[in-house]
Parts: sequence; structure tokens; C-alpha cells
Amino acid sequence: MAFHIVLVEPEIPANTGNISRTCAATGAWLHLVKPLGFDIDDRTLKRAGLDYWPSVKLEVHDSFAEVEEKYRGSRFFFATTKATKRYTDYQFQDGDFLVFGKETKGLSPDILAAHPDTLLRMPMDTSAVRSLNLSNSVAIMLYEALRQTGFEGLT
Repeated sequence: MAFHIVLVEPEIPANTGNISRTCAATGAWLHLVKPLGFDIDDRTLKRAGLDYWPSVKLEVHDSFAEVEEKYRGSRFFFATTKATKRYTDYQFQDGDFLVFGKETKGLSPDILAAHPDTLLRMPMDTSAVRSLNLSNSVAIMLYEALRQTGFEGLT
């Protein structure tokens, strides 16, 4: 099994490319939820993922509801600056889904309202910045989940 990274309506191809490389390096699945702010064959996307793009376990979905339906019974965690709990407050398990919103607006209020018990945030000085870069946030949270599960399958 592996962790799953879900990007809901990502807008910046370089971020998704960087995230694809992180997923290839860790064995995590990458789920992209439409609409995307770029073409999946975008040169910028592939350049950021370098030659690792063929190693990415990728699924593209028409909606987040489609992801939830396909993976019913799975555990979903939602990254948002609006959460009160930190990502380190959760015990992750192999197979969990870490869900991230678009760079400019984050996750929709509807998604957040539907999952109030699994919202998580990264501590930061919000007087200096609104949020961290999406690809950095994914890497930090994914590696925490991997740490908690003993980096299973990684050398």
C-alpha cells in the first residue's frame, strides 16, 4: 500500500511537477482533480518532474466526489490554514489520503465543512506569509506520514 496525495484543482504546473517527483521518490499515488490549470502534457510540468514522470502512479479525476466514491472507507486528511489542529497531531496510516487545494484559494468551503474532524495545518508565522508553497507543504506532510509509518519500503 502507499500514501495518496490529492491535488484539488491545481493551478501551477511547476508545483505539480515537483509534487510528482516527490510521489515518485516515495511511492505515493498522485491524484489530480479537475479542472487543472494546465495541460497534463505541459512542458513546465514535465520539466519540474524531470525524467521521473513515468514513475508517478497517477490518477486524474473529474471531481473530488469521484475520489471519495472510488476510495470509500479510506481515511482523508485535508490541509488548510483554517484548521486548528497541526498535521503532527494526527497518527497517519499507510494508505491515507492527504488532500490539498489550489494554490490561490485552497480547498473549497464545502469540502472543509464536510470534513471538520480531519482538517490539518502547518504551524507558521502568518503575519509574514499566508501559507507555504504547495509543493513544500505536500513534501513536509508526506514525509511526516512516512516517518510515522517507519519509512516502509524506502531506503
